[in-house]
Amino acid sequence: MRTTRSVPARPALLVTLALATAGSLLLAPGAAGADPQPVTREGSAVDDRAARAPASATRRALTADVAARTTARAYPRRQALSPDPENPGDKSLKLGLTPYHAIAPKLNALQRLGDRVSVEVTGRSAGGHRLYLVTVTAPETTRQARAQERMRELIGNTPAAAAKSREIKRDYKTPVFVNSNIHGNEWEGTDASLKVIERLATAKDAKTRDLLAHSRLYFNITANPDGRIAGTRANAAGFDLNRDFVTASQPETRAMRQIEIGTQPAVLLDLHGYVNGTLIEPTTPPHGENYEYDLFLKNSYANALGMESAVNALGYTPAKDGVEAAQIPFRDQEEGWDDWPPIFTPQYAAFHGTVAAHTVEIPLAVNNEEYDELPVPELRRRSAVNTAVAGAAIRATLDHVREHRGTLITDQIEVFRRGATGAAQVPVSAQTVPGVPGIGPEDVYTTVFPRAYVIPPGDARTQRSGPAAARLVDHLLANDVRVTRATRPFRLAGRTYPGGSYVVDMRQPKRGMANVLLADGRDISGKVSVMYDISGWSLGGLWGATVERVPSGSLRGAPLRAIGEAAPVAHLPAHGDLRLRLTDPREVAALNSLLRQGVPVRRAADGNVIVPASARREARSAARAHDVAFTATRQNGTAPLNRLRVAAAVTPGELFALREMGFDVTPVSTDVLNAGFDWSGTDVLFVSAGLDHAALTASARRALDAFLDGHGLVGRGATGAALNAAAGLLAVKPVEGNADANGVVRVRNSGGITLDAPSHGFVYAPIWFTDLGPGVRVEQSYATGNPLVSGHWRPLRDGTGGPAAAAGQASVVSGDRTVLFGTEPLFRDHPKGEFPQVARALFTVAHSASVEESG
Repeated sequence: MRTTRSVPARPALLVTLALATAGSLLLAPGAAGADPQPVTREGSAVDDRAARAPASATRRALTADVAARTTARAYPRRQALSPDPENPGDKSLKLGLTPYHAIAPKLNALQRLGDRVSVEVTGRSAGGHRLYLVTVTAPETTRQARAQERMRELIGNTPAAAAKSREIKRDYKTPVFVNSNIHGNEWEGTDASLKVIERLATAKDAKTRDLLAHSRLYFNITANPDGRIAGTRANAAGFDLNRDFVTASQPETRAMRQIEIGTQPAVLLDLHGYVNGTLIEPTTPPHGENYEYDLFLKNSYANALGMESAVNALGYTPAKDGVEAAQIPFRDQEEGWDDWPPIFTPQYAAFHGTVAAHTVEIPLAVNNEEYDELPVPELRRRSAVNTAVAGAAIRATLDHVREHRGTLITDQIEVFRRGATGAAQVPVSAQTVPGVPGIGPEDVYTTVFPRAYVIPPGDARTQRSGPAAARLVDHLLANDVRVTRATRPFRLAGRTYPGGSYVVDMRQPKRGMANVLLADGRDISGKVSVMYDISGWSLGGLWGATVERVPSGSLRGAPLRAIGEAAPVAHLPAHGDLRLRLTDPREVAALNSLLRQGVPVRRAADGNVIVPASARREARSAARAHDVAFTATRQNGTAPLNRLRVAAAVTPGELFALREMGFDVTPVSTDVLNAGFDWSGTDVLFVSAGLDHAALTASARRALDAFLDGHGLVGRGATGAALNAAAGLLAVKPVEGNADANGVVRVRNSGGITLDAPSHGFVYAPIWFTDLGPGVRVEQSYATGNPLVSGHWRPLRDGTGGPAAAAGQASVVSGDRTVLFGTEPLFRDHPKGEFPQVARALFTVAHSASVEESG
């Protein structure tokens, strides 16, 4: 067993670790004796903060293009960056750090220092700010750059040949990626990177020359400029970018994804704050089962030791500076800081061949309450310490790369070789990962990869895929997963699949990426008591497409063609009225675009919609814009649908998802209502966060109650259920499960709101409903038995709140102009196949209210 420090039991709503934060320090540098405070990743497990992001941030996030990396050009690649307007409100200034508006001039100056520094703009943030990638390397001619690209592609695409290449061993430059400031109010990685770049630009010593001759160093200067300026963890759309890598909803995340695919880094640092002493991954169990973890642990632990030594060598002490010694969770913690989900930068990078990847948490807190309460001199002292610590971590990593580049590239090639050949994973042990102490059975996580995944087309008659299948395929391709398409029907493992089916051959270099996205995942509730963040995320289960796992069989002779994008879905019949299904967010967006144009859409008896033949031109434009299919119908439809104006007290992910579906949304909260909100422009209210009925003023409460009396409520989670109870709407008893529980669950759909919905849902702090009163309809229930498919869901200490208690209970209920969700159908903009449930709920509630009013 490894040497550990015990981890205290986690409070019901708080993820804690036995680590002391700098926030526990007194103002005097030497006073470090205050009681340690718990470290949290996101605070409360339940996000009860109402989103406030403007619609413009959502539009930019949905439409922002990520600049493709220009390849095979000589280095340096200089460009003159235009300056940004000076912003005296930039939160970096108070800390004595580099404000965003000073970064472009600084990068221009660095390029002028010599021929080693290049700057590229990789895209723009949700807030519209430029994202800068700096490359530091020895100069390359166009021919040399082309050779580097050829070798990189050989490693990623033909690893068996790469393993034998003498040219790669002799000439390939090891790629290193330093990512800074992904959390906007964790600033100092940016300043440390700028200092390191400046030193590398001019240093004449032999070690620097050797490093740059054999490496390319990539610095993402600020991954989150919106948050850097505003002093917020999230970007302008309200997203924690370090939770977005599976979904890639934000332009900043897509830019980082493209950097990783385009540069194929062997080593990655993701610079964060604040944990005292400095926390340097690798992590505690559970470890991602789709990694080649033996290679990952071997290299990450070795580099972590070097960073730990460099950080401690700075000479900071608890008594003198308030700085504790550095720590490595794998060695020093039992659990609570895992690398299980691929939503974090280092864990996601492992699937692109990164064999040494680290979150580095620098020590002294300068954000949140510390930013507001500490005197400026103390904040700047802390920021200087943090910048030095981050710089030491970077420099130690570069030393490690210079000394071990051969091993790093060899092991990266081996990651891809195992995938391409279908080789078994190698479990970690003292024998397979020599030099790493304390490896035990608790560290062994492997999986059995299937032979293939098949994603059938959505419409057997037209051979066109449904929008869910097309979106999933395009997402796989965007993540550098190889996908093929059948040119005619074929048989695999005893089953016939139609032509047009998509096939993911799992004998490919990035099989880990394919599997981590498509597999159901695993129930790890019995493995550990505490998890860092989400524990289940399956695109196969949650994105609405049919995904079939094929355990074995041969693809030899199958009529498969490699593709670069999914086949178009857009379809419009030649004659007659049109039917549009509402089973996918793209279809909902198409409906809302028609309603915005005043098209007289009617609701069908099955909950889908009918568009008259007279609106064929508008329907054709919607089909093309949203890539959806209309079918011919003879149904007349029932009541007309009108454009909805939604007031929403919801999380940032939910607000983003609503706008992604084309709803006209006005964010509200307790404060907004207390300030005086005009309800006349609202058709329906959606509440899941940030609205407390008891905290409203008397006038705000009367206005809200009057609105609910004549309109409708869609509620989610404890906040939505509490408002329902306070307003006396739906007669149900909400039961809160373990607030830390999360994952993919099996559900049974039984109502119109969940018609044609997937048989899986997502939960985070799940709720179910009992004691259903008259007129309450069960729209969906948790499956009987154990509903958890993958994730972490334990009962509370008293035995309540677990999956057994939820089994068979109602998860979505409706009635009396109200719908309540106990699941998380819009969580972080992720479970795409669940989105239409919310859309149907909003239309159902608003439609019921309008029918009653007109009656």
